[in-house]
Amino acid sequence: MIVTIDGPAGAGKSTIAILLAKRLGFHVLDTGAMYRALTYHAQQAEVNLSDANALVDCGLECKLQIKNGALHLNGKVLGQEIRTPKVSNDIHYVADNVQIRQFLVFLQRQFVDSDNFVSEGRDQGTIVFPNAICKFFLTASVENRARRRQVQMESQGQPTVYDEVLADQLERDRRDQCRSVGRLLKALDAMAIETDDMTLEVVVEHLSQIVLTRSKQLNIS
Repeated sequence: MIVTIDGPAGAGKSTIAILLAKRLGFHVLDTGAMYRALTYHAQQAEVNLSDANALVDCGLECKLQIKNGALHLNGKVLGQEIRTPKVSNDIHYVADNVQIRQFLVFLQRQFVDSDNFVSEGRDQGTIVFPNAICKFFLTASVENRARRRQVQMESQGQPTVYDEVLADQLERDRRDQCRSVGRLLKALDAMAIETDDMTLEVVVEHLSQIVLTRSKQLNIS
């Protein structure tokens, strides 16, 4: 069974996907981390990110795996090094590259081939898993999402200015909504969840009940 969670940056997708998967006994697929991993790798290799062909050559040589719930790049487990502002600022080069996106979509489908997964990202319910049984689209006001991002960054020891975080958030929204491939869209059959006034616990409980009800209706275990 595949559950998809899409939505804009800062809507809480990653955290909610992890908690929901734990509640359901599913695995979790953080597709954004895959794009971040290739961005980080290209930065480390000092590739010209505006050179689409060089970026493809660099990206397609990578080996991405999920082991024990953690993403590995070329055999190395990845952590906070892919969550830096530098990676966030450059990830659009990877996300907008058609060949890399096709490669990652192929991998995402492979990863979930034989188990139950909660998969989160921007295009999971529309492009990657259009036939998923349960689809959610999480959102929140841009101000709340910027505040959440600011708290996250400061918890990682990264000094921030709210106005700058908000400006970055608005720019990321613009890119996600305007890109030619993998554009942020709500699937027609996705349930919209507005998280502004909901705690994580409430969101996870709400989503888990929907998934369990849906699985019972379809007799999926």
